[in-house]
This record gives sequence, C-alpha cells and structure tokens, in this order.
Amino acid sequence: MTESEESIMTDNDIPFRRLLRQRIAEEARFDKPEDVVRHLGAVQAQDYHQAVWAIASRTNHARLADVERAIEERRIVLSWPMRGTIHAVPAEGLRSMLRLLAPRRLAQDKRRMEQLELSEAIVERCSRLVQDALGGGKRIARDDLMRSFEEAGIGTAGQRGYHLIWRLAQAGILCIGPREGKQQTFVLADEWLPPEESEPAKEEALARLAIRYFEGHGPATDRDFAWWTGLTLTEARQTVEAARDRLIPNKQGSREFWETAEPASAGQAGAKEKLEDFVYLLAGFDEYLLGYADRSDVLPEAVFPYVVPGNNGVFMPLVVIGGRIAGLWKRKPKARSIDFEFRLAGPAEPYRDRLLREAERYCAFHGLALGQAEFRSLEGTR
Repeated sequence: MTESEESIMTDNDIPFRRLLRQRIAEEARFDKPEDVVRHLGAVQAQDYHQAVWAIASRTNHARLADVERAIEERRIVLSWPMRGTIHAVPAEGLRSMLRLLAPRRLAQDKRRMEQLELSEAIVERCSRLVQDALGGGKRIARDDLMRSFEEAGIGTAGQRGYHLIWRLAQAGILCIGPREGKQQTFVLADEWLPPEESEPAKEEALARLAIRYFEGHGPATDRDFAWWTGLTLTEARQTVEAARDRLIPNKQGSREFWETAEPASAGQAGAKEKLEDFVYLLAGFDEYLLGYADRSDVLPEAVFPYVVPGNNGVFMPLVVIGGRIAGLWKRKPKARSIDFEFRLAGPAEPYRDRLLREAERYCAFHGLALGQAEFRSLEGTR
C-alpha cells in the first residue's frame, strides 16, 4: 500500500477500532478463554484476579472456572515472556516468545544479579534443584520452592528468591502452573508445554509476533510494539518493516499506525456513531491501556492520576465509556453477592443502567448476585 493509499483516522477511530480489535465490544467477543489469549498474544497477569477477568471480559459467557480450567488443561500458561512481568500466553507460543525476547532482558540483568549477590552458578544450582523437585509432572507451591532453595543454602530474602524464579522462567526451565487454593505453583516447562513445532527463522518469528500484536491491539504504532515486547525501537521498526506486506498503515496527524487486514468485527462496523453508548468494566492492568506506550488516545490526562494513584505502577480497574477511560470501579465481595463502587470523572446518571449491567456480568463471572452500587465523583477520591 502506498502512502497515498493510507487512510486518515479521526480521534474516535482509534478507541473504536481498539474496542473491536481487542474483542471488548460485545459482538466481537470469543467463546473460549484461550482464544482471547491467542488473539492478543499475551495478557498482562501480575495480578491474578485482574488477569482472569481481563480474559473473561472478552468472552461471551466465560466464568472464573472456565478460565482456570483453561490454565489447568494447559491451554493458557502464565510466565514472564516479556518486560519482566507475568503474562498469560498461549501455551504453544511461550517457548518462541522466550527465544525472541528473553536474551535482551537477560543481557540487562547483570547489574541486578550483582546487587542481589547472585551468580550464574547459583542459578544453575537452582535449576538442578527445580528439575529434581518437579520431574515427573509434579507441582510445587511458591513457598515450598523458596524453602527448598533455603535448605540448599541459597538465600531467598530481599527479592533474591523471586529473581531466581524469574531467571529460571527466562531460561525456559519452569513456568507458573495452576493455583492450589491461593498458592501460586510452578511446573517444569518442558513437561507442561505442548510439543514444539518447527520454529521459523528469527526474522520471520518476530514478524509473526508483530502481526499477532497488531491484529489484537491495532491501531498501534511501532513504538507501541516496542513497548509491548521490550524490543528496542530499532528492532521493532525493522520487524514492522519485515511484516509490512501483511499490515495496513493508517495516519493520524504525524503518527503512523498499523493494523492487520482482517476485520475485527463486521457486526459492529456501523456502530461508531454510538460509541458514546459503549460502557465496559475492564480489569486493572488491562491490555486496553497497558498494551501501548502512548495511552493518550484512550486515557484523558485529567484521569491518569486516579488510574495510577501515587504513580507507583499499580493500575486500577477501569470504567470505559465511549472508548475512553472515564473512571474507576471497585468490587466489595460478600458471601453471596458483590457490592460496587463507581467513581466517574463526569455525571454517572446517563450511564447508570449500563454500568449496572456490566456489574452483573462481572458478578455472573464469579457466580454471585449483584449487591449494592454506589456512584461517586472521581475528583478527590485518591
């Protein structure tokens, strides 16, 4: 496609298309949790309870048990494939993502290893301990894994234990298994993941990753792709260029965006004029926000301080109205129901019924009834 054939996007085009591409819009949703993860490529998952809702909110009727069954049955796996952060990824794609993205993270890790007084020899000792403990399909809870390191004379205090687990995950030795109660477990990656298919050359593997990203997150820029993967901007631009014949460019002002040619949802194609009616309750750390380096297209500047209170890297659950983040929501679980608190930047009354419908959907996800709902102004609630 030549530059003259590039389409020009309006301000509303970006949030509207992302709602479709990310399968948040109702008619674009999937039936199975694993299809969500496969479509997006990865779902940020350092907060487990937020992550399972991030996945289920993009399905028609998935319940918590459905998402956890997909993890138990190895259709979705959790690990640290990029940016040093836990993500839910397709089980068949984890090895490839680690091969492509882990080397840069490990190259940057030397200083942190020195700070924690760790060495490659210690990592190798932990690798042998893990393989001995987990061989034969076993699982081990996080606390028990830490205890096994301590018993072998390897200290885990002061982030040492977490960092050792992260290093073993980067090396493809272990990944996160299903939860046992509230405990995170770990399993051997080689035993847990499906048999690996032949891997294409690195350039083609990166190009396929770019296509997956833009299919699930477009319209997005090469900077967004660099942020999402942890690649350098130069590497990201080279990758986008390699995939250019399978991507569609769009312009907004001086910015160039990319999408795949596959339509996100034909059923929603004529609904942009009703964008202001779209109301969704998204998870904290949701890909709709964190999947991009530039979040200004969906996050108003005045709302940002409330979404990340204290600017400490913790992202609150999001109320999205008209494709833009308009406030926050908080759940208050009870024995048989869930109460909600909505905090909006603007008046709540026009959206009250739609917010309550979304709250009911979240309650159904947990198999509970909708309790009381409180509506407050966002201002002054930090």
